[in-house]
Amino acid sequence: MAAYDRQDYVLAVQWFRKAADQGNDNAQFLLGVMYRNGEGVPQDYALSVLWFRKAADQGDASAQFNLGAMYHVGLGVPKDYTLAYMWANLAAAGAPGRAQPAYLREMAQKARDATASRMTPAQIGEAQRLSREWKPTGKR
Repeated sequence: MAAYDRQDYVLAVQWFRKAADQGNDNAQFLLGVMYRNGEGVPQDYALSVLWFRKAADQGDASAQFNLGAMYHVGLGVPKDYTLAYMWANLAAAGAPGRAQPAYLREMAQKARDATASRMTPAQIGEAQRLSREWKPTGKR
């Protein structure tokens, strides 16, 4: 984090990659941010989605929120409101046993509700089913 904080993004990517490859969800999330923003790496939305997904699959609410946003607008993935809703809904709920800041929960709820306004009842039902059936995987 020290390298990232001083904006030495090339070094930060190297350290985050080592931790991410060992399953560290925070490092995976940060790599997603760096690929989305082009910090220390060429901007690559598909790689951003890949890293957000690895962290989101482990229950990282920030990664879930960002992954939902990527699906909502179609960055690195085809636009998919059902998946956008699902990931925002999971971020709003928070993973069991994980602390989650209130601001993140509120942002995720707003994103989920904004996405729902563009969906049919059937799509919302499917997104809710996917949310209920989701289980975290990998390391935490």
